[in-house]
Amino acid sequence: MSNDSSKLMLENKSVWERADAKLRERYFGFAREYAGFLDAGRTERLAVERLKELAEQQGFLPVEKVKSWKAGQKVYAINRGKNIFLAVLGQEPLENGANLVASHLDVPRLDLKQRPLYQDDELGQALLRTHYYGGVKKYQWVNIPLGLYGKVILRNGQEVDLAIGHDDDDPCFVITDILPHLNKKEQADRKSGETIKGEELVVLCGGIPVDDAEAKSRVKLAVLEHLNKKYGMEEEDLISSEIEMVPLIKSRFIGFDRSFLGGYGHDDRVCSYTSARAIFDVRDPKKTVVAACVDKEEIGSEGNTGMQAMFLWNFLGDLMALNKPDYSEAALRRCLSRSRVLSADTNAAVEPNFKGVHEMSNAGRAGYGLMMIKYTGHGGKSGASDANAEFVGWVRKIFNDNHIPWQCGAMGKVDEGGGGTVAKFLAKLGMEVLDCGPAVMSLHSPFEVVSVADIYASYQGYLAFYQAG
Repeated sequence: MSNDSSKLMLENKSVWERADAKLRERYFGFAREYAGFLDAGRTERLAVERLKELAEQQGFLPVEKVKSWKAGQKVYAINRGKNIFLAVLGQEPLENGANLVASHLDVPRLDLKQRPLYQDDELGQALLRTHYYGGVKKYQWVNIPLGLYGKVILRNGQEVDLAIGHDDDDPCFVITDILPHLNKKEQADRKSGETIKGEELVVLCGGIPVDDAEAKSRVKLAVLEHLNKKYGMEEEDLISSEIEMVPLIKSRFIGFDRSFLGGYGHDDRVCSYTSARAIFDVRDPKKTVVAACVDKEEIGSEGNTGMQAMFLWNFLGDLMALNKPDYSEAALRRCLSRSRVLSADTNAAVEPNFKGVHEMSNAGRAGYGLMMIKYTGHGGKSGASDANAEFVGWVRKIFNDNHIPWQCGAMGKVDEGGGGTVAKFLAKLGMEVLDCGPAVMSLHSPFEVVSVADIYASYQGYLAFYQAG
């Protein structure tokens, strides 16, 4: 029994109070590098491309180019341009399990409908119809500059990549809103979820008609002529496209002391970036380590690029074949059941204006370190992956032994709401899984806010987890 009673109580302390000047300098340097990644990777495809570039600079090779198992070998695999898995092969056989950090690269956004382009004849304007993706407050997406990003497959099968608004001299796009002088009857009495309705998320994209006075929909036609001249596109090509409207707000440090970083897509690219940076720094791991950056988490991890797809199985199978080409499915299942996972996803940080939705003893605070979340879900833990005490204790010991700043918490009060992550899909495979990521303010908005200290704490925590035996 401890003679010092003060050590019996858990004390939450800001990361900044524990960091000396040298460590704080490291926080800011790391955050600047992360901000560059965030601004370059505004879509899941662009984020995968950037992570691939960074991985190759660190000596990672496509898994298909590696012919045999060698401890310390660095490999990666990409799934349909929207997932990237990075791995460093361990000293032990993969059948003994892996240490895996799983994050997601998709972010709430506005997708163009398959037939998006139309003309408002009364206004002489061309507009684009959208369908929001993920959980958004729709009113947050009006009156901000939007970029148009995506991939189009032309009639002849050619692929065209779009990134309009990416460069400073590019045009941008916008969804306009009614002025306060005229909104009393039309909008003022709407509930917040209906302030802007889904079908009102239409993007202004043109206003100059073609010269031909006899042509129909002259402004729409002018937009199509521009797309055809610059990209070889016609209207039918939009049906075979994936085009996203994303905020063009650049990442910025926040506060007199620059202690926060604002930007689009912290949820969950902050975890993808920090887990990748951590795996770059892994040295001689006992177990194979994997950073899995996936897609479609914001809509339930569905589809062939979501965590419910077979890509994880296939990737681990490819790794196992490097050491044992005739491996059995039973061996792969043993690998899964012996693996340990951090489901690296952001969680809600307490907002200064809305503390009431949290039970403060179990709430995440920005600037207080990496957040361990034992369970998610809603109501009576419905839809949750509830980590067992043994695994939580194992992770906690790793963090304490390596002096990682951490905190614990949940997403709000009981019955207040809730959410989910990829954790339950990995737990279904028999893996030990714990949700673990930084607390973020203004979550799911076009400009989310994360503590600079928590970005680095995430990197530190994931690295310590990878290196654990």
